[in-house]
Amino acid sequence: MKHIGFLSFGHWSDSPGSRVRSASDSLLQSVELAVAVEELGADGAYFRVHHFANQLSSPFPLLAAIGARTSRIEIGTAVIDMRYENPLYMAEDAGAADLIAGQRLQLGISRGSPEQVIDGWRYFGYEPSEGEDDADMAREHARAFLEVLNGEGFAEPNPRPMFPNPPGLLRVEPHSAGLRDRIWWGAASRETAEWAAGQGMNLQSSTLVANDSAAGAGTPFHVTQAEHIRAFKDAWKAAGWQREPRVSVSRSIFPLVDAQDRTYFGGRGDDEDQVGYIDQRTQAVFGRSYAAEPDKLVEQLGRDEAIAAADTLLLTVPNQLGVDYNAHVVENVLKHVAPALGWR
Repeated sequence: MKHIGFLSFGHWSDSPGSRVRSASDSLLQSVELAVAVEELGADGAYFRVHHFANQLSSPFPLLAAIGARTSRIEIGTAVIDMRYENPLYMAEDAGAADLIAGQRLQLGISRGSPEQVIDGWRYFGYEPSEGEDDADMAREHARAFLEVLNGEGFAEPNPRPMFPNPPGLLRVEPHSAGLRDRIWWGAASRETAEWAAGQGMNLQSSTLVANDSAAGAGTPFHVTQAEHIRAFKDAWKAAGWQREPRVSVSRSIFPLVDAQDRTYFGGRGDDEDQVGYIDQRTQAVFGRSYAAEPDKLVEQLGRDEAIAAADTLLLTVPNQLGVDYNAHVVENVLKHVAPALGWR
């Protein structure tokens, strides 16, 4: 059995063929898609956060809106770029959204990915400390965020406050108990997966990972990703955490069940992993897409070692094709693929 949800980048464009023409369309359709997949029996609605782009950038109003319209599904991010975040203000936003949603948030955070602008976090007022880089800054912001989510007081109260204070040091409010255990780190390498385990965060792994397999170059994407998951679980056990961690992986999966599916995704030729560089130093493996008739998908996905090792599967959806078609994609996976693989 697996938690199955969707992951949307929230793109919008006024180009021909896009059913998401504006930021308003993207936000409102994101809410409607979450409502639709809950009705279909899916388990989650997740969103990617990007700045300086025609994509979703401020997740907490969206997550709160979805929380107010749904009652069961998990609502999350994959991921929030911590280079841009004020940890205390983020904790307030996250606490409020989680309480509105009935404590269903699952927040994926990370160092972020290549950006639309150069060092965009500088425009948000952040600079790495001397001797550190932006990745160090992201991890420091994450550590501060996690510490605040523990709910312990740390701020000295004013002896003459506007309103009476409770005794002792004060914490940021609202505080949502249990949210600390529902924070995930988006890791693309074995090293960062192990670091996430040491911090007590769950693991998110996307369709891109570092080409760092112990077996060397040419190792299939799903095998490398499964190695990262095993390293994460080993590090989690070594750290002595008492709860069971969660692991999610993302995949592009399109069952071809009707003419529209075949028009959009039939014969696309992207059924092989790709190797490339995401920056000057980092070689990465980009995982293949899956688009085929359901019986063939069952055979292909049954060999995916990383999906087998994860408890959560996020289906990356082409959000610009609109709510109805994306709900159709999720429904086809739930109905025609998941049961045969034991996911339902």
